[in-house]
Amino acid sequence: VCFSGTVIGVVIYTGKETRSVMNTSNPKNKVGLLDLELNQLTKALFLALVALSVVMVTLQGFVGPWYRNLFRFLLLFSYIIPISLRVNLDMGKAAYGWMIMKDDNIPGTVVRTSTIPEELGRLVYLLTDKTGTLTQNEMIFKRLHLGTVSYGTDTMDEIQSHIINSYSQVHSQNSGSSTSSTPSRKPQSSAPKVRKSVSSRIHEAVKAIALCHNVTPVYESRAGVSAETEYAEVDQDFSDENRTYQASSPDEVALVQWTESVGLTLVNRDLTSMQLKTPGGHILTYYILQIFPFTSESKRMGIIVRDESSGEITFYMKGADVAMSTIVQYNDWLEEECGNMAREGLRTLVVAKKSLTEEQYQDFESRYNQAKLSIHDRNLKVAAVVESLEREMELLCLTGVEDQLQADVRPTLEMLRNAGIKIWMLTGDKLETATCIAKSSHLVSRTQDIHIFRPVTTRGEAHLELNAFRRKHDCALVISGDSLEVCLKYYEHEFVELACQCPAVVCCRCSPTQKAHIVKLLQHHTGKRTCAIGDGGNDVSMIQAADCGIGIEGKEGKQASLAADFSITQFKHIGRLLMVHGRNSYKRSAALGQFVMHRGLIISTMQAVFSSVFYFASVPLYQGFLMVGYATIYTMFPVFSLVLDQDVKPEMALLYPELYKDLTKGRSLSFKTFLIWVLISIYQGGILMYGALLLFESEFVHVVAISFTALILTELLMVALTIRTWHWLMVVAEFLSLGCYVASLAFLNEYFG
Repeated sequence: VCFSGTVIGVVIYTGKETRSVMNTSNPKNKVGLLDLELNQLTKALFLALVALSVVMVTLQGFVGPWYRNLFRFLLLFSYIIPISLRVNLDMGKAAYGWMIMKDDNIPGTVVRTSTIPEELGRLVYLLTDKTGTLTQNEMIFKRLHLGTVSYGTDTMDEIQSHIINSYSQVHSQNSGSSTSSTPSRKPQSSAPKVRKSVSSRIHEAVKAIALCHNVTPVYESRAGVSAETEYAEVDQDFSDENRTYQASSPDEVALVQWTESVGLTLVNRDLTSMQLKTPGGHILTYYILQIFPFTSESKRMGIIVRDESSGEITFYMKGADVAMSTIVQYNDWLEEECGNMAREGLRTLVVAKKSLTEEQYQDFESRYNQAKLSIHDRNLKVAAVVESLEREMELLCLTGVEDQLQADVRPTLEMLRNAGIKIWMLTGDKLETATCIAKSSHLVSRTQDIHIFRPVTTRGEAHLELNAFRRKHDCALVISGDSLEVCLKYYEHEFVELACQCPAVVCCRCSPTQKAHIVKLLQHHTGKRTCAIGDGGNDVSMIQAADCGIGIEGKEGKQASLAADFSITQFKHIGRLLMVHGRNSYKRSAALGQFVMHRGLIISTMQAVFSSVFYFASVPLYQGFLMVGYATIYTMFPVFSLVLDQDVKPEMALLYPELYKDLTKGRSLSFKTFLIWVLISIYQGGILMYGALLLFESEFVHVVAISFTALILTELLMVALTIRTWHWLMVVAEFLSLGCYVASLAFLNEYFG
């Protein structure tokens, strides 16, 4: 860029102005559904506390300063409010996180939050990204189509032989021209004309793929070799087996690696040139005159290069079929073959070229530089100049690259579906590719019908398409981001209602903001718990919006992993994370929460019975250390040991994922189970207190010691009866608490007296 004056400063897009930040949203504080349910129950207990105190004062007859007695009763029955519940639950959550990270079956899993492990056991909707999440994000070149002939993985050796023959002819021609003063001509070949045509087309296609990219070869430096020596022996380094390629897109690396496999190798690149090595070991140098990088708007990238040996200037371009179809010359096969490759799950790229004369390039360069110096509408003017070149380009080939599925994706998705979890795939890929991956990964069952939502742009079209979709039953839905936007604009409630009835939904061409919006729609319209899983920066908004966010450490960095609540290394680990750890966390916290409430209710019931017997006097039954020790050293260890309990073994939970369906109904902790525990507490507290008063009436002075001992033994027995699977630490906790109580009897005489 040329400046006419002094540069004072440079304004660049940073901070909130960068695309990645603008595509993300502010994270919210996530609260688990179990915590919300326990808050409701705690409110009910508070109302019960106030009601009980009022009843006691009423039965007292409002004698004297009744309001003072009311507050005394509030203090006496304050154990109804489970103050220790929050502490026990938080310690339990920390224990669940530790167990998850120590599980050898899901190595590398990291728990980044200590507030919502129970959410893993309550999920109904799983929203997943495709590339890098269901797939490995490792691209493998699978198909090259030239219009009349197509080459697959089993015929790549034919391409290699064509390239070897082509470049051997070129070099023999060059060596002949160097010893003769006559101008070189194309050597005659005895091969048929069609064969020669195919060979030249393969030659042009492979050369275009080897030149049109942003890939840089990198060589590992060898110990004991200085930089000067390396530079001097650059030819030797070109054959280094430790060569690796670096690029922003794995697709481009796959293409360059393929050209290397067929004989044309990218060996060096800098800002102004790149060098290719032919099968015969000759180095071809091309000067980079201009480069037009890929953008999400243009969906294509281009490069203008000059051949050092011949001086020919060529404009190469590659991009998505939707962008390239209007740029290349008329053909009758591109659209059909793109659809065929997409149905096979391949990512397609169209490659084209245009030869430029020196005059054409000089004219373009002057207009291009002039446009770059414009003060107003610079981007539009630059785009217009580039588009002047993008006309009637020669279509060279169509490439197909496969992104392989991750290990055990199919059985994992099958398990999640059997567990009653509805899976939505949100991806930026084209519709055909997304549909193919959904089928191959068994996200959509092979026996299920698929309804592909037609592209809609108006309210009327959306209405007709929704009516057509409404008439179908038990079919998966595939919809594009643009059509989704139109449907949500006019028929939000109807669309979400219909989509939620589908066993699987695939949304293609989705932007990061749309992904987060879909998560919020499901939360708002269904009230069910959602989980989002992704591996890239474009999934961060979705992960943060979901009730439970899971990030995968992939090739796109750790942005999603760091923003998530849970981080895993492979998609298949989500099965054990939900079926085993999600189940255990929810079941254990539900049991722990209700047991802590029971512990407070039973002692408050005994206090109420004691006060009722003595004419509703606001006198404490247990004082001092007894009240402190009851919730700590006497009962804390056995009650907290419930975090080690499990109702089914991990193997059974994975073998029968249908067991997970019961968790989403919330039956382990509800007002019904809460009332059952309240009745149990009232019954036990009443029996303990009345039993102590009636059976030991002659030894009334020892009623405190008798009732308190019975209370401690009852709590320990209740924990033992509640446990489903014994752990050695549970046994230790039971005997440790009992031992502490027996040992403390030595100095409890003053309290029992």
